[in-house]
Amino acid sequence: MSIIKIKELSKIGYTNDQARSLALNIIAKHFKHYTKSELIAMLMDIKTNPDAYVNDPITGKIAETFMDRVVDCNFQTYDLLQRSGLLKIYGAKEIEASAKKQMELAMSLPIVVQGALMPDAHTGYGLPIGGVLATQNAVIPFAVGVDIGCRMALTIIAESDSFFRSNSHQMKVAIREFTHFGIEGGLEYAPEHEVLDSPLFKSTELLKKLQGKAARQLGSSGSGNHFVEFGSLELGEANPMGLAPGNYLALLSHSGSRGLGANIAQHYTKIAMDICRLPREAKQLAWLDMDSEAGQEYWLSMNLAGDYARACHDTIHKSLLNALGLEALARVENHHNFAWKETMQDGREVIVHRKGATPAHKGELGIIPGSMTDAAYLVTGRGAEVALNSASHGAGRAMSRQKAKDNMTVSGLKQMLSGAGVTLIGGSVEENPLAYKDIEQVMAAQTDLVDIQGRFLPKIVRMNKE
Repeated sequence: MSIIKIKELSKIGYTNDQARSLALNIIAKHFKHYTKSELIAMLMDIKTNPDAYVNDPITGKIAETFMDRVVDCNFQTYDLLQRSGLLKIYGAKEIEASAKKQMELAMSLPIVVQGALMPDAHTGYGLPIGGVLATQNAVIPFAVGVDIGCRMALTIIAESDSFFRSNSHQMKVAIREFTHFGIEGGLEYAPEHEVLDSPLFKSTELLKKLQGKAARQLGSSGSGNHFVEFGSLELGEANPMGLAPGNYLALLSHSGSRGLGANIAQHYTKIAMDICRLPREAKQLAWLDMDSEAGQEYWLSMNLAGDYARACHDTIHKSLLNALGLEALARVENHHNFAWKETMQDGREVIVHRKGATPAHKGELGIIPGSMTDAAYLVTGRGAEVALNSASHGAGRAMSRQKAKDNMTVSGLKQMLSGAGVTLIGGSVEENPLAYKDIEQVMAAQTDLVDIQGRFLPKIVRMNKE
């Protein structure tokens, strides 16, 4: 693949960030096999003759940056609308009133097409956790969330769960040595991954500044409910991976894009709130127009953060399997806290935000975890349009972290872990199992959304010690 650098783009007249961002993004996606000279010739022609390209579905947006346009005002004020019938709620009896109210407020935005609330929903910032929102040509940074691209990854290993009996000590040592949790810091060694060489890191001033932090934190996990755990996965007949039915050793992880995603979210939320003025109660739901420079920049930055989150899981799984001499049979992963361009049944293209919700298009694989002692489920989506092809991203919190801390002792947590046969490394009472909803009830509330394909039970759990 031939990579064009920022300086080279500037030399041929691509002098603003939007044009450069679009060019780098579109080249990486659609013109990987062009030579550098072919790319430069094409880009120069787009700049010189934008009218010839403006209707092209791939290069048209680059051409638009070189056409004369009416300059918009610095900000615009919007009113909220009264809507009914566009929101579907699953497991409503177990969802707190404040989360429903947050979702109803989001539904009043003039850009909203449809919404859904998942059965694990609880109050968040901007959009509730478990909220799914489809918008028209606009992206809402706070409806994506701060931990952009937060991800689940499951590796099914070529060993039965009897591997625990003779190797649990080595597994505990490995999980300590090859994981790192917490807001700051990273692994003691410097892992490598191709994501760090992405040309998108050179596409905006913000991403240039964040590349070093991304390198330092590669392969590490955040605090809160992020985890890495070994467990036993039960697969039935005719599972989607085509594996023999039985109990397998498996590795499951949950973490996101670390400081990279958080900084992107904060930066573009501020820009959105500056240019999109909403009533006070809705101001965190400010959006960026997808045709604007800021909207394009956020979109490519969000996608880079998603790729980076995947790279962190790649590093964790590869390191642990190599350390223990294990072989992967299959890998399943999905992410939440993200936005996707999707087409609805009526043909409309929308931006679907899933904040703490799992993509569940028909046949799509995903993982829905419980707590440190409860089951996680391997599922396939049923493609429910009324739920915007989504499902819950976990059990969902039943208590705030402070309430969980006030209602559980360290000795009480140890008893629960012992009763479930789980070893916890790190962790805290804030993440105790009673702080979460019953995963079985959550799964029962979304039988229209997913089909269960496997059941994972944790045995060795690594989390941040608060």
